[in-house]
Amino acid sequence: MSDTEARGTEEGAPDVQQTQIHTQAHTQTHTHTHTDPTAPGEPSGSGPRTPGFRGRLTAPLLLGSLLNPLNTTMISTALVAIGHSFGIGAADTAWLISVLYLASAVAQPVLGKLADSLGPRRIFLAGLVVVFASGLVGAVAPSFGWLIVSRLLLGIGTSAAYPAAMSVLRDEGRRVGHPAPRTVLARLSFASLGSAAVGPTLGGLLVALVGWRGIFAVNLPIALIAFVAGLIWIPADPPREPATAGAAGRSPRLTLDPLGIGLFATALTLLVFFLLDLAHPMWWLLAPFGVLTAVLVWWQLRRPLPFIDLRMIVRNGPLARTYLRHGVSYLVIYCVMYGFTQWLEEGRGLSSGESGLLMLPMSVTALVCSLLGARTKGIRGPLVLGCLLLTGGAGLLLFVDDSTPIAVLLLAGACFGVPQGLIGTSNQAAVQAHAPPESIGSAAGLQRTAQYIGAISASSLIALAYGQAASDSGLHLMAGASAVLCVLLIILTVTDRALRAHHR
Repeated sequence: MSDTEARGTEEGAPDVQQTQIHTQAHTQTHTHTHTDPTAPGEPSGSGPRTPGFRGRLTAPLLLGSLLNPLNTTMISTALVAIGHSFGIGAADTAWLISVLYLASAVAQPVLGKLADSLGPRRIFLAGLVVVFASGLVGAVAPSFGWLIVSRLLLGIGTSAAYPAAMSVLRDEGRRVGHPAPRTVLARLSFASLGSAAVGPTLGGLLVALVGWRGIFAVNLPIALIAFVAGLIWIPADPPREPATAGAAGRSPRLTLDPLGIGLFATALTLLVFFLLDLAHPMWWLLAPFGVLTAVLVWWQLRRPLPFIDLRMIVRNGPLARTYLRHGVSYLVIYCVMYGFTQWLEEGRGLSSGESGLLMLPMSVTALVCSLLGARTKGIRGPLVLGCLLLTGGAGLLLFVDDSTPIAVLLLAGACFGVPQGLIGTSNQAAVQAHAPPESIGSAAGLQRTAQYIGAISASSLIALAYGQAASDSGLHLMAGASAVLCVLLIILTVTDRALRAHHR
């Protein structure tokens, strides 16, 4: 496959070029059907109407894609146990949250470009090897520093799965002559949302049964199964051949923009260091952060193929507002995902297993509403409903203390579960509606980056509110800040005229 063809799919080629690619794909389909009827994704003689995209192709992709969201939320019910084990407080354990998001925010777009350049199967399998290594490091970590290393590796390794899966589906679509069915893409979305939703409950059960090291060790069998399945069922990467004369006339090259990646990673790291100690802010960090951000903007505007397409964001107001809305929404959601569960253990005195079970209604409602959100036609309605429920949940937490009935705590969790399902799917639809077709891949990656930055900000707010231990006053401070953000979300959503015009 040529570099020009890869860009044709990823960045939007002209219609004539797409027609040529589809024609070639149809030719390849007939060839494969006659010469290799048992090829992965091909139907047998009496198989389904649409060839390709069979369960054995998508199974490893789904399994790999759930690892990142699962690990982002699963640790929420283990933070207190980890802190007690190493004699540290909530301000320190917040690094376990931030380092994974920091690594993911940088690694996901980078690994997506590598998947297009070097082949998605290679990147997918390599990512699973890194995940397996991270599980080993975390399971036997002798100190808290090694847990940080484990989470860093985990963020890098799990970031390969989703972009590689999308590239595998793109290559399969070229091979069989039609794009991936919507049901296949819906399964990928559900794997992400569903695993994130059940993460707190699963994490609580693992901590209760085998201890906090279980949340690291559980990655070992999942990564191993996904690796073996991918090795067997994902087709070999199509050859990345030099471009033909008349197209670009050049050999494919790796356009990763290393300077842009380095500037972004360094600036984001400085911001995280500042945010994670807001009780004793290191103001001097803002100076290098500002300088690096300015240099990053200058460099990205000069690059023909930048790491972050700032021109697209500046020109596209509805898309920029979607990123802002998505990041703020997940800031609030993750405040509850991590902060509320910590309070349940330290403020309410529940065990990790009990906290996980108490978060079960949130997990169940998030799963159900992610399916309902995928079926709705409108975007604005589900978003407004999600914002209202977030506001109601934050309001409930303002009055929670160690004597609050369990029923009220369950209701508060459910108030955050519904928005988790509705907002995720609706903002995904908004990105698809507002992003230019030739940039849909990078636009989707930036949506994930906005979510990661929201999660990093949530861990900073938790560290500021709790300090060394979760308390009623810390929970109320976090809930008050969340309520203010929810009001801003409602205003941002209701006044966005672009949301009224788009239906799925």
